[in-house]
Amino acid sequence: MTAITSQLLEKLAENYQSDVKSQAVEHAVVKNGLLNSIEKKSAHAENLPVFSVDVKTGAVTDQKASGRCWMFAAMNTFRHKVLESLKFKDFEFSQSYTFFWDKFEKANWFFEAILKTADEATDSRKVKFLLDTPQQDGGQWDMIVSIFQKYGVVPKDIYPESAASSNSRELNQYLNKLLRQGAAKLRAAVKAEKSVEAIGQLKEELLGEVYQLLSATLGTPPKTFDYEYRDEDKKYHRITNLTPQTFYQQFVGVDLDDYVSIINAPTADKPYNKSYTVELLGNVVDGKPVKYLNLAMSDFKKLAVEQLKSGETVWFGCDVGQVSNRKDGIMALDVYDFKSALNFDFSATKAERLDYSESLMTHAMVLTGVDLVDEQPKKWKVENSWGENVGSKGFFVASDAWMNEYTYQIVIHKKFLTQEQLAWFAQEPKVLAPWDPMGALA
Repeated sequence: MTAITSQLLEKLAENYQSDVKSQAVEHAVVKNGLLNSIEKKSAHAENLPVFSVDVKTGAVTDQKASGRCWMFAAMNTFRHKVLESLKFKDFEFSQSYTFFWDKFEKANWFFEAILKTADEATDSRKVKFLLDTPQQDGGQWDMIVSIFQKYGVVPKDIYPESAASSNSRELNQYLNKLLRQGAAKLRAAVKAEKSVEAIGQLKEELLGEVYQLLSATLGTPPKTFDYEYRDEDKKYHRITNLTPQTFYQQFVGVDLDDYVSIINAPTADKPYNKSYTVELLGNVVDGKPVKYLNLAMSDFKKLAVEQLKSGETVWFGCDVGQVSNRKDGIMALDVYDFKSALNFDFSATKAERLDYSESLMTHAMVLTGVDLVDEQPKKWKVENSWGENVGSKGFFVASDAWMNEYTYQIVIHKKFLTQEQLAWFAQEPKVLAPWDPMGALA
């Protein structure tokens, strides 16, 4: 190994200080910050929030200080169906309700994974992976489908936000403390050769602790409820004896098994036109397994365009923090000029960024529009879940070039896939390692 020498430091300092432009850039960046100093206003003009295909949606939602974007995005994709069914001007599902059951199911999933790996050392990569993050707020499309199918949905008025759902850091800290403590007890029981019945009873007791914590912090979820509301015409309605499952069936009615996850992962280990899953990824035991079809970006975007043109929005996962102006809601490769200011050329390919841990899916949102020129997408309309104080009343614009580089997943109705694509999806999936970037949670 070679240490940094005083001669090298002198050389670097001399080269930097001899460049007049570097000094000017330093003055601007020190005072205003890096991105504010190198932002290109031309990117704003090139990404105006006007689209040739624009699907009607409700008001933008706000996930607040939590990692529930995947839930918000999923519920926002079919919220318009409830707006039509109940003749509402606006409506929100309870994201706190799905949050409760996701946390509870993730606890059971974690305990089952701990039992499955009980013969491995705690410092094995797989066990350490589990213990590093027993559960978190994020998730995948198939995971929220499992929650919807098992627990249904309720209106936000019936199960409103809590302090813990709006700011989940404290809940996650103590829930993970409970789960790691439970993992130690379960592994000790296996090591002591306790019976299957005894281990099952222990797990039930541990889940009881989890249920108590979730109920205390989020509130006990409803089993049945009555729903009163006034529609757009001010007409009063009262619907009685609903359950979360019947509410979903009656007012949403979407067959979630008709939707598939499409990814774009151009790495050498994931050939296109094949299906994939990820080991240890999920939430509901015996729920819908996480499964993807990997397609080239041209096919990927074609499917998204077709679904939007049919009047249906698209759940999608991306790396939202990459070359993104959060305040103005612009995601474009040229929004910041690193080349002119610092002579930096961030030229890694999408595959290289995945392979070298530079990028992965970090956030889920909803595609609600696209601007087509000669039937080719130029920019995309994005419904975020960060409230109305960012972007254009909460909506963002993504350039098509940005979509190519930083979008990794979309959810598409099967009717838009070709027979060949459906056959590829139906294949037995290749199992990816738990830490594969395609296992990232939005």
